[in-house]
Amino acid sequence: MEAPRAAPSSLDCLVIGGGPAGLTAAIYLARFHLSVAVMDAGQSRASLIPLTRNHAGFPDGISGNDLLMRMREQARLYHADLRDGRIESIVRNGDGFAATMKGSVIAARSVLLATGVVNRRPLLLDDAAQRQALGDGRLRYCPICDGYEVTDRRIAVLGTGDRGCDEALFLRSYTADITLIAPEGGHELDDAHYGRLREAGIKVAGSCRAITLADDVIELRVNGDRLSFDSLYPALGSDVCSELAAPLGAVMSEAGCLKVDTHQRTNVPGLYAAGDVVLGLDQISHAMGGGGIAATTIRNDLAEKAPLRR
Repeated sequence: MEAPRAAPSSLDCLVIGGGPAGLTAAIYLARFHLSVAVMDAGQSRASLIPLTRNHAGFPDGISGNDLLMRMREQARLYHADLRDGRIESIVRNGDGFAATMKGSVIAARSVLLATGVVNRRPLLLDDAAQRQALGDGRLRYCPICDGYEVTDRRIAVLGTGDRGCDEALFLRSYTADITLIAPEGGHELDDAHYGRLREAGIKVAGSCRAITLADDVIELRVNGDRLSFDSLYPALGSDVCSELAAPLGAVMSEAGCLKVDTHQRTNVPGLYAAGDVVLGLDQISHAMGGGGIAATTIRNDLAEKAPLRR
């Protein structure tokens, strides 16, 4: 595929994704005195976090939006160019890349993909109800992040198969009151699943038909019964936002996660990836670490091609 006409000047790095991984990388790159732009489509999962209490340095917790705001301020302090928008495609452009967005072209010597993943949400909850439930803790997506907050509470896990079973078992170390409820399609559990759940004292219910918010609980209608819980954890999986890398020939896992080396390089020269788009822990701290590694690698790789001078 022929590259579109590139802009007259080329960035040292285009970072695609304005979450913790992308913004960490931007801070590093800007402080390396490299020209860097961050393209943010505004869909970072961090923005959905009402309060994270396991992010080091914030003993009283911090909201995802406050954390992102602080990181954006820090990136701008060092003259990183933060832009709102969605990159539509990336193609090779000589030794670098050309990224298109609404007909305009951004040329860059390197690209860092920090595009993350999107949680599959319960379709039985509308947007307004989901925002409300996320805000008050009745809907939660990350037991690693906030399992502590549901200690000894009544918990529902919406899912089935390996994913649903594993999430319910993970949460068992926080509370004894867990019910695994199937999505609308019903359970896909074998004897081994049932045995593990039974041994852990986890209840198994039928298919969820409706989800509503009532008082300070979340209610799931399962067959003809209404079951009340303090929090619901959907275990429905997620979709990896790696579609920009596929036309470049980047190697991915079966789930679509980009495969990188220990320095966040993909198999495509000049293309790097960090954060949840790479198979990992799906944690803010992990994403930030990957962003720092990627930025340092980008700086060193660019210096090998042409010495960096002030």
